[in-house]
Amino acid sequence: MALRGVLRPGFIQLCTMDMDASVAHYTQRVGLHKVMEGPDGRVYLKSADEFDHHSIVLRPAESAGYDAMAFKVYEDADLDQFEKRVRDYGFEVDHIPAGEQPGIGRRIGFTVQSGHRIELYAHADASEPQPRIVNPDVWELEPHGMAARRFDHALFYGPNIADVLDFFTTVLDFSLAEKVETPDGILGIWLTCGMKAHDIAFVFFPEPNKLHHVSFELENWQAVGNAADILTRYDIPIDVGPTRHGITRGQTIYFFDPSGNRNEVFAGGYTYYPDNPTRRWEGDQIGKAIFYYERKLNEAFLSVVT
Repeated sequence: MALRGVLRPGFIQLCTMDMDASVAHYTQRVGLHKVMEGPDGRVYLKSADEFDHHSIVLRPAESAGYDAMAFKVYEDADLDQFEKRVRDYGFEVDHIPAGEQPGIGRRIGFTVQSGHRIELYAHADASEPQPRIVNPDVWELEPHGMAARRFDHALFYGPNIADVLDFFTTVLDFSLAEKVETPDGILGIWLTCGMKAHDIAFVFFPEPNKLHHVSFELENWQAVGNAADILTRYDIPIDVGPTRHGITRGQTIYFFDPSGNRNEVFAGGYTYYPDNPTRRWEGDQIGKAIFYYERKLNEAFLSVVT
């Protein structure tokens, strides 16, 4: 197996203004499962098809947004190696002890040039529900809601996109799968640490540390259509879709959770290999790049962030 170092997105901690409504949204509608509630009021969620303790953390807060996105690394020794590389690059690194989140081992954290906090960790306990690994059925628990299969990626808005690109590719060994360029420079980057079209993405925005969306993978295009039916049935605010991206080629729909954090569910997308060239979109094609069928952006997608 060739994949080492940073393996994949692990979890994201979201700021939640109405915990009861948010838990209902992510469990009943998106299709996650509640693992537990911590003594500080944080609620931990996961899909039935994820092995680790949790992938979504909901923290009670007075405003929407996020606290950190964490990536899982291959082994504990990787944390020390990445800490040295991050410090040598010029960033401060802090330490979060094991157990600060239930089921999660020690973590290191740092802030990248766009103002976003990124964390790395190696260990996660198992928790229920667990996918079976002996004579496994297609699913262990009957899917519900949108039947999200995993926390897949996040898109962040902020400044200094070219610098962020240099850090992720130089220090964390990510690859640039796709980008949008304008005469003024790089507008957006889609970065991968494995074979997906992207694991994290950044788009230029004048304010730092903004969350554009958190995304969940669905099985296929039909599942995206089912998600649209659920959104309409329960009057959940829709941003755009169902539609398709030019970038990544994913099939998608965007909507909002009760606190105003944008969610995405998507299916498909191409497979990325490290020897692939970076796909490039020019600035005058940004509408088609983001929304392939409509070929234009809507105002909310450009301006609504948390």
